[in-house]
Amino acid sequence: MAPFLIVMGAIALFIFALVNIYNTLVILRKRYENAYAQIDVQLRRRYDLIPNLVETVKGYMAHERETLEAVIQARNAAIRANERAANAPGDPRAMQNLENAESALTGILGHLFALSEAYPDLKADGSMQELMEELRSTENRIAFARQAFNDSITLYNTKREIFPNNLIAETFNFKNAELLAGAPPEMQAPPQISL
Repeated sequence: MAPFLIVMGAIALFIFALVNIYNTLVILRKRYENAYAQIDVQLRRRYDLIPNLVETVKGYMAHERETLEAVIQARNAAIRANERAANAPGDPRAMQNLENAESALTGILGHLFALSEAYPDLKADGSMQELMEELRSTENRIAFARQAFNDSITLYNTKREIFPNNLIAETFNFKNAELLAGAPPEMQAPPQISL
């Protein structure tokens, strides 16, 4: 009877360990999904500010129609990429598409800001100053949310790869999650404009 109890105890301990590993991986996956949701909130805030920015500069920069349209197109592409990434946080393709779209949007916004320097009345406009401050604040929030997301992904991937967790991860299809790579140089700091 004693050997039977020892074997049953060992089996129960083994099952408990497997369940614990599985549950830990689920918790960590949910944590990085939540961390991406925080990025999503900040990106949506940024996307919502851009039409206001375009409206503000439109009156001053009427002959820069192509630039304004390019800003809106880049914004729309970034929104679509963000929606795909929000549906699959950590997916390598979704993360890469988001990074590319955000880089394009930041580039065209930088071009718009550079053009706005040539318009003294625009630089002095109170709405423009408020929008620029909101964008700076949002860029900082995005950076913090990105860091939290990458920290969550790193913890998940580490737990997923260590032994014996890697056996459970492979068995139950816990895939490696992709980091949001470092921001391109133009995204590392909010655009600086002297208004």
